[in-house]
Amino acid sequence: MSKRAAIRMTDEELADFLANERKVQIASIGKDGAPHLVTMFYTLWEGKIAFTTYKSSQKVLNLQRNPVMTCLVETGTDYNELRGASLTGHARITDDPEILDPVGQAVGHQIIGLEPPADLSQADPAVVEGIRHMMRKRVAVILEPTKISSWDHAKLG
Repeated sequence: MSKRAAIRMTDEELADFLANERKVQIASIGKDGAPHLVTMFYTLWEGKIAFTTYKSSQKVLNLQRNPVMTCLVETGTDYNELRGASLTGHARITDDPEILDPVGQAVGHQIIGLEPPADLSQADPAVVEGIRHMMRKRVAVILEPTKISSWDHAKLG
């Protein structure tokens, strides 16, 4: 077995890793062909990386022109602690409230330091309404992955 194959996460490990992290680096392609890289808070929507951003943001303009996007989620400081995943695919941009509201609530709660509620009826109504108000100028972006690479250096022993 190659060293690369030995450190690859299983599907279950990858799903658990992505579910427990909060920040993702997003790369889109700018008008001039240069990468545009930003860090965003994210959640999982139907098992896929999802985040919200302003409708007029540079990343949305880039993704409307060219929907190719790469997402990098990583953690660890020392070499033997490094864990991460690089996911490449196509961005789906939507303002559908059935997607935007739950994605916005999950990410919005994270941003203000609260655990995203499983049931919004259990959340602070003022927080829920405040996040909904912020979503009026935002869209949800969901990565439809076509290629996934992962690594967990702790598997090196």
